Amino acid sequence: MKIAKKLFATTVAFAAIATVACAQEPKVEAYAHPTLFGTQSQTLVDADSTYQIGGQILKTKNRVGVKNKGDVFVSSWSKDLLKAMRESQEKAGYKNLFNPRMPILRSELAFALAEGLNAASADANYADVAEGYWAKDKIGAATNAGYMIGYPSGVFKPDQPITKAEVFATIAKQIDVKYNDGVPYYKGKAMQYIPSWAYNATNEVIASGLLNSVPDTNKVINSEYLSKEQVAYLVGALKKNSTFAKGISAASASKSCCKTGVTTLKIKLLDRLSAKTSNIGDAFTAKTTQDAVVDGITFPCGSIVRGEVIEVQRPGVNKCGFIKVKFNKIKNLEDNCERALPASIASASADDVKNPNFVARLLGAPFTGAGRVVGVAGRTASSMVNVAANGLEEIGDELGNTFVETLTLHPGRGMASAGNVLATTGKGIFDFGKLIVSGTFGVLYELGDEIVYVLVPSLSNSSSLNPNEELTIVF
Repeated sequence: MKIAKKLFATTVAFAAIATVACAQEPKVEAYAHPTLFGTQSQTLVDADSTYQIGGQILKTKNRVGVKNKGDVFVSSWSKDLLKAMRESQEKAGYKNLFNPRMPILRSELAFALAEGLNAASADANYADVAEGYWAKDKIGAATNAGYMIGYPSGVFKPDQPITKAEVFATIAKQIDVKYNDGVPYYKGKAMQYIPSWAYNATNEVIASGLLNSVPDTNKVINSEYLSKEQVAYLVGALKKNSTFAKGISAASASKSCCKTGVTTLKIKLLDRLSAKTSNIGDAFTAKTTQDAVVDGITFPCGSIVRGEVIEVQRPGVNKCGFIKVKFNKIKNLEDNCERALPASIASASADDVKNPNFVARLLGAPFTGAGRVVGVAGRTASSMVNVAANGLEEIGDELGNTFVETLTLHPGRGMASAGNVLATTGKGIFDFGKLIVSGTFGVLYELGDEIVYVLVPSLSNSSSLNPNEELTIVF
């Protein structure tokens, strides 16, 4: 009885541990290798990580590409804004499903502007903005900074949809761009639902180029309202193009964050990151090439920026590899002053793209090539062992059933079990063949890929960041 109680207690403990482990949000790290049939695909899930080998790799959608680096990504500010907006509404008890494709409300525009331009928190003194309203502090911040205004009657009408024309008028207040008069045209088509009082503002927004970042051009032109998603990208573009801010010249753009809440970093990388070799959690460093202002503190040229790899997919057949990176902190080496960097990025570009030199590629290729070949061969062998073990287990069961069913006077079922033995054997032989062909192809592919990397490195440069490459990051 005591033994039974101990076994029961142990089972309950393991179940509790498993429940806690499954409740944690897993990371996704892809160790993909070339596979023709998907038979080499394996998955291991634990409390900390999900490792997927071959097969389909789950990609996060919350990312923005680095210009000139098609397969290097960073977290998207615009998509994170939508996420923050949805979570704020849910936290406040809003039961309506948040739909980013629906028209944006006045409260949501205030939220976007306050977040995008880092407006200081302020109390919203409007009769129709209750104390527990989900965006009360953002409305106060946006109106206190002059980005938006309330109505003369002392109300803000937070849940009222705001028209496209009103959005353009609001954005135009934040920029100073030369524009043409007359009926607004965008992409060769006349803007619909724009009253004459909003012509100038609309033309200014069009001339600024901010709309080029907004998805669904036809709806931008033909709809009376912009969606929450479209405005998130519009404000993200405003955040990115801080040189448009009134009173700020292009020469002082690097210091524009002091007035617009935008942080711009120009950095030179000190480490190499690659979809071929990097892993989640790999740290990297860079140095600033210009002074930068973060949280009101000036970090001089030469300050250290630290980051990490947060997502990886290995390149393979018909599949470009990619990496996603995050910039964590900036540190002034002179006085050890350190500040955290924002989690999301409005834009990123690689201004000076470089390839590792030939000698470096030649010396490094044998090691990375050997490692990847061993990985493919090892996973192929382990898959073959797995197929053999499962097959033998199933054959043993079916043989046992053949004798048991026949001797208990069920010869029909016994013959069916015997047939299953033959079917399992045939399937195992077929799977073995697929694994051998796929594994051989994978090894040859990896060897060829290393030769291509040595001779034509530019073909893999889109999924790597190399030492001395210069990046411009706008938070």
